[in-house]
Amino acid sequence: MRIDTVNVLLEALPYIKEFYGKTFVIKFGGSAMKQENAKKAFIQDIILLKYTGIKPIIVHGGGPAISQMMKDLGIEPVFKNGHRVTDEKTMEIVEMVLVGKINKEIVMNLNLHGGRAVGICGKDSKLIVAEKETKHGDIGYVGKVKKVNPEILHALIENDYIPVIAPVGIGEDGHSYNINADTAAAEIAKSLMAEKLILLTDVDGVLKGDKLISTL
Repeated sequence: MRIDTVNVLLEALPYIKEFYGKTFVIKFGGSAMKQENAKKAFIQDIILLKYTGIKPIIVHGGGPAISQMMKDLGIEPVFKNGHRVTDEKTMEIVEMVLVGKINKEIVMNLNLHGGRAVGICGKDSKLIVAEKETKHGDIGYVGKVKKVNPEILHALIENDYIPVIAPVGIGEDGHSYNINADTAAAEIAKSLMAEKLILLTDVDGVLKGDKLISTL
């Protein structure tokens, strides 16, 4: 074993001891999802967390991939106040990309590197119960989190699995809703009383308006 590797492990030991058995909710999105080196590093880091006794839960985004798929299908994405206008056809594409493509790719890569990942979305076991977001006017099937039912997550992490969650919620009206991944991750972390919420993104920090929030 290389000396620098040994030194890194020695430095990490206090943190490993402090967070052993704790739950981390990690939101994966932004440019990191588009860069192969960043995706590979993310997968390796999640596996390392798992091996050190931490219980990682991943919530992923996929906005750029959704927009690209829409364009490939001849549909121009529409945004209102920074939010994707999500009609019924767009919602089908959102589910196809988030649940059927990105989620499965993350799960596959984790499992290829020795993990035991399981892909789910917010509709499974009513993990994320959503309702229509109206704050920004009518933007279709864009939802906000009404309730999180974390029982399925407890079952998975207690059996040594890594949950990978696509942020598609289910409304009490039976409709699917597109949920902001940052919001979904925060609400899931809150419901689990997670030790840490980690946001991996291409934004420089957590913002409130135009101001950076240093702590939550």
